[in-house]
Amino acid sequence: MSEPVPTREHVRAKQGAGGETGGESTGTVVVAGLANLGIAVAKLVGGLVSHSSAMLSEAAHSLADTITEVLLFVALKRGDKAPDARHPVGYGRETYFWALLACLATFTLGAGFSFYQGIETILEGEEQGSPLIAYVVLAVSFVLEGASWLKAVRQVRGAARTWGTTPRRYLAETTDTTVKAVTFEDSAALVGLVLAALGLFLEQVTGDPVWDGIAAILIGVLLLLVAGSLARANVSLLIGQSIPRRLQDQLREEIAGLPQVDDVPVLLTTVIGPGQLAVMAKVDFADSATVADIERASDEAERRLVARHGGVRFVFLDPTPGDGRARAEAHRPE
Repeated sequence: MSEPVPTREHVRAKQGAGGETGGESTGTVVVAGLANLGIAVAKLVGGLVSHSSAMLSEAAHSLADTITEVLLFVALKRGDKAPDARHPVGYGRETYFWALLACLATFTLGAGFSFYQGIETILEGEEQGSPLIAYVVLAVSFVLEGASWLKAVRQVRGAARTWGTTPRRYLAETTDTTVKAVTFEDSAALVGLVLAALGLFLEQVTGDPVWDGIAAILIGVLLLLVAGSLARANVSLLIGQSIPRRLQDQLREEIAGLPQVDDVPVLLTTVIGPGQLAVMAKVDFADSATVADIERASDEAERRLVARHGGVRFVFLDPTPGDGRARAEAHRPE
């Protein structure tokens, strides 16, 4: 049986060998974190000098992104821990826990502060300061954020080419939520900078601080959308997300194609970490199969799945037909 050609469904299960690596994701996170820290300080200075609520919102945005990168760095390191007796399948899902905390940081600190600044400015107004420093800070921030964004995009495009899919589909399907978070947050940062500059310009032209307040609120909405999207992805993976049906069918065919196997009535898959997958199946062996046949077939099934689907880390086979009688007897009414 030949090795299947990678498709979009392989993104979730085939990230282990030769694709995106923990080192590359770590580098992307570190670059983004250092850039955001410097930008946060610069935006804070620019916001205080210009008295712009949108600039202060952007400072909170960059601070939230910095905290996010720290949490994502922790996620990568904690998720790479080797399996032990207490956690036999490893710590991969811990990555999604820390990534979820990163989403909460963006939601509470970034979006919350932006909404507060925007509403306060619209209701109470603000004193106009010198916008020159703010424009300089925005321009420099755009260059730095753009550099971080380009690194993340290059990683996404490279991984997408490896798995024979588009960057957009890769971001939708990938189990590496760290590079997904950096890409989304850097994209939001670039849009936020444009909104802040537009709000500052309209306030300068019209003399009405409402425009600056509206820009701050729009930045908050942008952060809210990003945090919500990433949170949904991390919660699903943290609970134990399966892989797409098409790839499950391919795994079932791999097992069913083994000698002495009549059918695979039940097959379960679950993501146990970035690019890591556990496969569990009930296998109906032929009545003529001996114990030695079952052992050989089980070893061959594990060898095939691990070799042909790089993300597969564990294969558990149950040599029973899976006709549901065990469940029916266990839950029989008294």
